[in-house]
Amino acid sequence: MRGKWSKGIEPRNFGWVIKDQLAVCERPGGYSANHRRVRRHEEVMWIRESGFARVISLMPSPHNLHAYEELHVPYEHVPFGPHDDVHNILSTLYPKMRSWMQAGDHLLVHQDEISDRLQGFLGGYLLYAKLLPGSPQAVMVIEHLLSRQLGSIGREIVAMAARGI
Repeated sequence: MRGKWSKGIEPRNFGWVIKDQLAVCERPGGYSANHRRVRRHEEVMWIRESGFARVISLMPSPHNLHAYEELHVPYEHVPFGPHDDVHNILSTLYPKMRSWMQAGDHLLVHQDEISDRLQGFLGGYLLYAKLLPGSPQAVMVIEHLLSRQLGSIGREIVAMAARGI
């Protein structure tokens, strides 16, 4: 494939949380009724061509993980739904993420959409990695980076990270 489409298209709501290390987007291809198979393929191709070493899917279900396999994009599936154990997920995944990034890996994290839960997870990581001094700063930074207000669920996840998970 040649031309501008050969490198795929950037996923919707893509943004850097930590420049050139940790990024976020909504589920490649869109979510629920808006999901499009062709768009998913193009977005996963863009992820691969952009040098991401690993995609971290926090979706509660394993939907569309086969798309990463088909295009040889390494991924980690860690279900992070409303009924999953937040403490267990944070205490397991945050150290892995730090290790991967220290090894020079670029990571992309997603759920179906940029949700309060996803924002809280990312704000909590900024605290875990000691990039910010406290919860208020993590809330402010993640709201600014993602241009979305953080609700009570996200704030609780940030607070949990501030307490040392």
